[in-house]
Amino acid sequence: MVLGWLLLLVMALSLVTTGTMDCIFCELADSSNYPGIPMTYGKDQECLMGEGTAPGLSPIINKGAMDISSYRRLEEPVTYQGITYSLTFTCHYGELCNRPPPPQAA
Repeated sequence: MVLGWLLLLVMALSLVTTGTMDCIFCELADSSNYPGIPMTYGKDQECLMGEGTAPGLSPIINKGAMDISSYRRLEEPVTYQGITYSLTFTCHYGELCNRPPPPQAA
């Protein structure tokens, strides 16, 4: 009986994950070349890419996903290594839109 309930639960969970979105994730980092790791997010989320700037400093990046309903502010302040950056979000146009660009041919 328990095995039957477990099988039913597994089947139900597989149905829930059909509306997922793959995005790249990385915490705040100081290099735009940081590739991040692929992660699967829920169906009500969109990929995002954040680029933070501060006067006289190299930019920082952040990648992940955000609830579609929360995607109102396209810019917000963040603190990274004691410095406040203005983080601007882009890339909310589909699966893996926040992956690194392909290497350019020489």
